[in-house]
Amino acid sequence: MNTSSGNAAIPARGPNPGPTPAEVARRVMRSADRATLSTAQRDAGGWPYPSLVLAALDLDGSPLLLISDLADHTANIKADPRVGLLFDGTQGLAEPLTGPRVSVLGRAERSEDPRHRVRFLARHESASFYAGFGDFSIYRIAVERAHLVAGFGRIHWIAGEDLLFRLPDIETLALREPDIVEHMNEDHADAVALYATALLGQGEGGWKLTGVDPDGCDLRLEGRTARLAFDRPVFDAESVRAELVRLVKRARDRRGETPG
Repeated sequence: MNTSSGNAAIPARGPNPGPTPAEVARRVMRSADRATLSTAQRDAGGWPYPSLVLAALDLDGSPLLLISDLADHTANIKADPRVGLLFDGTQGLAEPLTGPRVSVLGRAERSEDPRHRVRFLARHESASFYAGFGDFSIYRIAVERAHLVAGFGRIHWIAGEDLLFRLPDIETLALREPDIVEHMNEDHADAVALYATALLGQGEGGWKLTGVDPDGCDLRLEGRTARLAFDRPVFDAESVRAELVRLVKRARDRRGETPG
């Protein structure tokens, strides 16, 4: 699996078949920090109403939105919770239709879980300015199915239960995520910088880890985000540590460095 934050693709099948459609779909979704939200316009006969939203993902892969009661899309959700979300992984491609995108169908549910708010604001630090306003709430999308287009002729419908990780699998990592993120940023800032520069091709700067999940970790530098994928899903702190150590070694190898 490529650790780049760029566009996801499904490799040709062979002796080593590569990631599944669900894995590719989650990679596209986790790499995006925004999405197009489609709701049924309540005062226009249910016509589709598209809007741009900032997005984060829970550890299981469920999309998280921070939206205002004053917005049309929120009023639409309260009348009909069925939504569509388009995650676009084609940015920068000369031929966008050859790149991956994921359409998620599900139901938007207001969440009072403080962990969801923390995770969203870690992904979108600037949203902290208005997140405390009384009209803003976190909504979690209960995914029913998703449609992955990974290029011409590479099209898959994915059931929600196949796209998302199950709750028991992520509970341990969810409890440890804040400690892991704090430890990496405070004690291993050099490793985080290597992830961004040597593995993801980003410029130098004060990159910070903002979250870890079974598929990888998120990085941010001011308004820029980057995604570092793990080679395989992990579900506990020790496995995350092993992946992070392995990726540091890979980054040093690319730089031609030797551990001190």
